[in-house]
Parts: sequence; structure tokens; C-alpha cells
Amino acid sequence: MALREELLRPLTALGYEEPTPIQREAVPPLLAGHDVLGVAATGTGKTAAYALPLLQVLAPPAERPGTPTAVVLTPTRELAVQVSEAMYKYGRELGARVLPVYGGTPIGQQLRSLERGVDVVVATPGRALDLLGRGALTFEALRTVVLDEADEMLDMGFSEDIEALLAATPEHRQTVLFSATMPARTAALARRHLRDPVRVRIERAPLAAGDAPRVRQSAYLVPRAHKTAALGRVLDVEAPGAAIVFCRTREQVDTVTESLNGRGYRAEALHGGLSQDQREKVLGRLRSGTADLLVATDVAARGLDVEHLSHVVNYDVPSAPESYVHRIGRVGRAGREGVAITLADSREHRMLKTIERVTGQRIAVEALPTVADLHARRLELTRAALRESLLTDQLDRFRPVVEGLGDEFDVLEIALAAVKLAHEATGGRDGDEVDIPTERPATGAAATGRGGRTDPAQWVPLLARVLFD
Repeated sequence: MALREELLRPLTALGYEEPTPIQREAVPPLLAGHDVLGVAATGTGKTAAYALPLLQVLAPPAERPGTPTAVVLTPTRELAVQVSEAMYKYGRELGARVLPVYGGTPIGQQLRSLERGVDVVVATPGRALDLLGRGALTFEALRTVVLDEADEMLDMGFSEDIEALLAATPEHRQTVLFSATMPARTAALARRHLRDPVRVRIERAPLAAGDAPRVRQSAYLVPRAHKTAALGRVLDVEAPGAAIVFCRTREQVDTVTESLNGRGYRAEALHGGLSQDQREKVLGRLRSGTADLLVATDVAARGLDVEHLSHVVNYDVPSAPESYVHRIGRVGRAGREGVAITLADSREHRMLKTIERVTGQRIAVEALPTVADLHARRLELTRAALRESLLTDQLDRFRPVVEGLGDEFDVLEIALAAVKLAHEATGGRDGDEVDIPTERPATGAAATGRGGRTDPAQWVPLLARVLFD
């Protein structure tokens, strides 16, 4: 790709071996100075696709203007930080000065950093507009503007901010727009601001015969009143390493988090009601492994990248297929396997079918795990833990205990008692769980939500009386 040696060495050190499809298709036209409109799923390497060309054209440190030559706009503070960290790693041998700027934190440090000089600013639209209005951020030397996750920025209400920022940039700039989806509003934004762009669309690679998808997608039909219990049951059976549970509202996030903590999980809530300091502490606990689950709203979780995330759970069916795509894009990244699970009541079943049709991927509707399934899964986890202990642990110090009991009991009975204690110590105590009622897809008026809101069971007495009369 004709990249500078100062870029290739850090990439090699980071473990990169070959470009992803979006990088292979987007980097050459970006290096040639073209505008680029790129569409690819989350986790396909879009950041490096635009970051490497930006860094490639940096002048020697003594010749740099001090004001940014590139601005990257992102929807969230977390994504701004992640992009900034990635660009710093790629460009460290070039001495690249990359600054993330975002709201929710004191502005003083960001102002001082801008005064000292930066090469690339990675910003949320609101804070970038604020700094522009103060005169602290200038676009005199600007050559490139990148709109990263443009669809999410528009969904979050940043349309006016983006238009104001682009109006302040030089007319003959290079404009780059990357997005996971291309709804009408995003396409209109591209038409207004990109000049004869090179279009790069990376579809998900088709599966070879017999291959399983990297993200296993499934759904459970559950009555709304039993969703919290069903969530706990699914998590107990799946035993995720780390998971995000998506909810629609802040109140729902708090309620679900409290419920999961009551079941023994280490769950953390993330929503717009938290300060930036609280958000960073929550994410730190998830990344360090001191928390198992993150319960979040869509807006709060946008831009997150947790490397060891194994599961995404939709507590409700997302209201749009694009939201579903963004959510499940948190797992199955960089070739890793992941699981996406959706809890749906009967009225949400039609939206599941819409998502299947739009994404072209099947969402298997499965039977909710029963109490028997849960007990079997717990025993399986206990067996796996015991096997690992037998293979790796030093057990000789426990031999006197077994030999002492061996005079009184059969060795198999001693082993059974030990397994029982180990099973209960790891949360396998068989308590008061009961099977959760199953749900059937709604049909007709009930499925569409137009009329017919009464439970059909309530019609029976009325029909009987009419027929009797």
C-alpha cells in the first residue's frame, strides 16, 4: 500500500499482518486525495482505513503548522478516545500530535493542548463547535474532515452541529464519511458534502458451506412480565465472559442492573445520567474484569469497544434494523466468535422478521431454557472446573483428607460429596427456580398494534353470552 516505514513498523509491532477489506479498498483513494464514502460493519477496521492516510501525509515536525490538518468527528466521547489512542499508536514514530476533545470534562486542558499545537483533532461535534466559537480551534490548515459513524451522529441529533462545522472548513478539503449503515439521512449528508466520492461498500463475507456464523444470533419469545427472569435464566445458561445488555430507557437500565446484581452478577449501569468520571470508572471495571455485565442504553454504549466481550443481549427488540446492526457489531469482531440474543414479546415478533429481512441474516427463535436445562448447564460448568483442576492444580496437599475418609467411606462416595460441595460453592445450588411461560407470536391486529388491544381471552365470555342469547 506504499505506506511510510514509520507507519509500517508500529503496525507490525501491534500485530497487523494484512489489511482488512475496508482498508484495502479505502486507503489507496484516500492517499490519492479523493473523497471517500465507506460503508462497512462495526469492527471491520474503519479507523485504520482513514487514520493511516491522514498520518501518511504529515509533514516533518518542524514544518507542521501547529493547527490541525485533519479533524475526525465521532458520535461519542468513548469513540473519540479510542480513535485518538489508535492514531497515536500508529503515528508515534512520526511524532503525531493527536488530541481528543469532547464534552463532559473541563475544557481548560483541551484549550492548553490546542495552544501547544496539534496535528489531528478527534472530537464530538458539540465540543468541536464550542472550541471553534471560542477561536481555540481553527481550520486554516485543514486538509481533511472525517465523519466517523456518521449514521450514529445523525441519530443522536448532531445534524446541525455537523453542518455548521463543515461550513467553517475550507472549500477544497478532502471529506471522508464512514458508516455502518446508509439510511436516507446519511446518504443525503454525503450528497451535500462529498465531491464525486469513491464509494466503498464492504458486505459481510458469505459463509462457506458448513461454516457457522461468527455471531450466533437467536431470540426467545417471552411475556413482558417475565423478561427480567428470562434474562437471568439466559445469562445463567450462557455463562458469558463479558456481556452488554441493551435497554431502551435509563429507568429500565437501573431496574435490570439491580435485578442482575441480586442474582449474583457483577453488573454495572451505563446511561446518559452518569457523569464522565462515573462513565470512565464503569468502563474501567468492565475492561479490567471486575464487572461481568454492562447494562446500557443505545446512546450511552455507542462507540464502545470491549475486546473480551462475548455476548450482546437485547432486553427489547431494537426499534430499527440499523440499531440491531450496531448492537451486535460489538461482538464477533476481528474474527472472534460472539453471541447476540434478543428477548421479544409477542408484539415484537414482527420487528424480528423485519430485521431478518433487512440484514439478510437469520435470527433463530428458540425455546427458553428450562429449569432442567439450567441445572444441566450448572453441572456441566462444575465438571469443567473439576477437570481443569485435575489437569493443572497441585492436589497432593488434600490427599490426607481423602485417605482419612477412605477408612470410613467408599472413594466414589467421597468424590460425589466433594463434587456436591464444589457445585454449590460455584453457584450451582438448586433453588426455587420455576419454568417461565412461553410466548406465541401475535397475529392479525394484535401483531400490528392497531386495534385489538384487548387480550383475546377476555372476548370468550362476551362471545359465549352473545351466542347463548
